[in-house]
Amino acid sequence: MNRRIFLRNSGLASVALSTFSLGACAPETKEKKAGAPDAADNAADSFELQEATINDLQEKMGSGQLTSRGITELYLKRIEAIDRSGPTLRSVLITNPDALKIADQMDQERKNGKVRGPLHGIPVLVKDNINTADQQPTTAGALALAGHKASQDAFIIKKLREAGAVILGKTNLSEWANFRSTRSTSGWSAVGGQTRNPYILDRTPSGSSAGSGAAASANLCAVAIGTETDGSVVSPSSCSGLVGIKPTVGLLSRTGIIPISASQDTAGPMTRTVRDAAILLSALAGPDAADPITQQSAGKLQADYTKFLDANGLKGKRIGVEKSHLTGTNDAVALLKEAVEFLKAQGATVVEVEVQKQTDPLGSAEYDVLLYEFKDGVNKYLATAGAPVKTLADVIAFNKQNKDKSMPFFQQEILEASEKLDGLDSPKYKAALSKSQNGSRKALDSILRDNKLTAIIGITNAPAPCIDLINGDYWPGPGFSGPAAMAGYPHITVPMGHAHGLPVGLSFVAGAYQEPALLTLAYAYEQASKKRVAPEFRKPFVG
Repeated sequence: MNRRIFLRNSGLASVALSTFSLGACAPETKEKKAGAPDAADNAADSFELQEATINDLQEKMGSGQLTSRGITELYLKRIEAIDRSGPTLRSVLITNPDALKIADQMDQERKNGKVRGPLHGIPVLVKDNINTADQQPTTAGALALAGHKASQDAFIIKKLREAGAVILGKTNLSEWANFRSTRSTSGWSAVGGQTRNPYILDRTPSGSSAGSGAAASANLCAVAIGTETDGSVVSPSSCSGLVGIKPTVGLLSRTGIIPISASQDTAGPMTRTVRDAAILLSALAGPDAADPITQQSAGKLQADYTKFLDANGLKGKRIGVEKSHLTGTNDAVALLKEAVEFLKAQGATVVEVEVQKQTDPLGSAEYDVLLYEFKDGVNKYLATAGAPVKTLADVIAFNKQNKDKSMPFFQQEILEASEKLDGLDSPKYKAALSKSQNGSRKALDSILRDNKLTAIIGITNAPAPCIDLINGDYWPGPGFSGPAAMAGYPHITVPMGHAHGLPVGLSFVAGAYQEPALLTLAYAYEQASKKRVAPEFRKPFVG
């Protein structure tokens, strides 16, 4: 969940601005030049699977150079060396005790002439708010759910297993998907501690899919899965130099995923390339009888999203650019201006549009929607989860009873505010949902239609600020997650460059079920620009 929403709607923005300082970042050590990578981290350059794509891994398995077991072992060793030692990213909560067993099964199938598809034998990390019916707990990072093991796989996990993927482990996240406190710190959970940004270690990885983003970027897995309500896939993807897809709500099932919002939640791929994101999206998408909104994808779902990857896909396209993102002194603005000129050079027409002037005022209504839907969704999840806590009220009570461990840095104002609300039959809820959802859809649909646009672009996020466990998140500069999140429309982010050693993503947004069009644009931009740079786990810069 994007923390900017809460800063804006809780009146804390001015407080955050006044209390934030670079002092929140760790001081540079005397022994090292600012920004230099750890000596121990040079292993990153020689890692056998460094920046390996799904196709690369399939070629290695197909030729016999590597097996799924061998690949899985390499990633497990990498997690031990990079995540739990060395830079100590803390992006992976647990590795799957069954991972090697699954890999062996996939190797045996391959030996017998059966290859299920492009994900056969491929190790995948999964955000820890997604049920896996195995030895791994599903906790949402909360101590109240520590040790809770799901009895059934989430629907998308079933699809992953059917595709032959190896569930490598579960990733850390902003606790309760960053829907606990108005002063929370992205990437921190009571279960997993603080995830670090793999580019500069005292910078935020963003969230709430912090672990999935940091792990995929640091080459701890082939690909990863996150979840988003507003910004939780695209923002950490931007901050970790990844491709992230927030699909149309309803393209992927939410069954078995600890919820925030029935109207905005979705899982999504977090990968190092657009092609890998398209492969993973193809495997995850599909209707689920237990999630009625997925029935709306009938006739719009694509079996293979890779067929829309066209290196010349920008030629002749009309693209809108968010006008407010072209002004200001933030370093990301210069990168966007360069990207606009680059898109034009690739044959696209780019025109200025104003989306956020219409959608930003809807933020208060969106926040009300999430508060109502969170209580309803969490109570329904916990009622059948078999967890020690059965209701949101139980979670709140647990945190109070264990506050030294559960709430050492920030409190649970959002949980408490949600608990006080009525059900989804409340007139206030219905009015807020209509305002935020219909208003954002009207704004995007009209701008896309009136300007004959394939998509609208903007800055996904400004460069990652410092981790600040005292004051909470502070995000200087623009972001573009809100319009598509409120509308339930697709959003893809692709690396568009670096500022002071930190990645910044370029967002592509379009109408419902327009993932094919967005993938075409994103792939063409990626292939021509080549802005992805692997992280080096650098020590902090000093100003």
